[in-house]
Amino acid sequence: MDKYYYQFSVKVDKFKDEVESFLMDRFFNGIEESGDWLILRGNSPFYQLERELREYVEALQQLFNTSIRLEVSHEKRENKDWVESYRRSITGVEAGPFYIRPSWRPPKEGKIDLLIDPDLAFGTGHHETTRGVLQLLPKVVTPGSTFLDVGTGSGILGIAAAKLGAKVSGCDTDPLAVESAIRNSRLNGVKFEKLWLGSVDQAPGQYDVVAANIVADILKLLAPDLTRVTRRYLILSGIVDKYLEGVLKRYREFEVEEMIEENEWVTLLLKKVGDEKGE
Repeated sequence: MDKYYYQFSVKVDKFKDEVESFLMDRFFNGIEESGDWLILRGNSPFYQLERELREYVEALQQLFNTSIRLEVSHEKRENKDWVESYRRSITGVEAGPFYIRPSWRPPKEGKIDLLIDPDLAFGTGHHETTRGVLQLLPKVVTPGSTFLDVGTGSGILGIAAAKLGAKVSGCDTDPLAVESAIRNSRLNGVKFEKLWLGSVDQAPGQYDVVAANIVADILKLLAPDLTRVTRRYLILSGIVDKYLEGVLKRYREFEVEEMIEENEWVTLLLKKVGDEKGE
């Protein structure tokens, strides 16, 4: 274990949910909330992430014509086994028919077991957005169906779809996430048919079900590609409720089949218009 670790703390007086979502999309080792502060810990400094965050906050200020107070701090601390302390605090969580647990916790009888170690990548089932997608998957994923996980992160959604019998592909723009998805798929005894480093624009064809648990701004940007690769069902998550209408406007070729709301987060199950038989 390294002698030191780095801590990056962030606080804003507005748009905390958006800032947290932005950070989760770029940092995969878990974010702790302590009062108004968001705390990230890792083995290297966070200066590049701070630069990206400041650019994002500046864009929010221009978009909403407002002022946002951003406070950050960087610390180098002696490692007193905070990783192990964090691991001990992580318990299993239920989402639909699934039970998501770290490898050091026991499975739960009667539930589909999902082994995800939280220090690998975003997607442990503890966040509302991940739970929302997991609740919807059994409604549209059937044995033999094809499934694409866009922004796979830890691989949890693809792994869940595979355990429901789907033929699974996935992609992520972060190489650490791709590596994490591979490790977690092996841990669960399943495999991705295809897993690539890059975005959905590299997808070779269409899929029966596509899931994208990404921030609202990216979902709007990816709308043409996500529409193109979806044969029947599209699951979108990572949407803060106040941005819901803006996202839906980009997906006019779909109708809303179901919506899950938990706290301020929204998960959507969309069905392609005119596709009654899924052909």
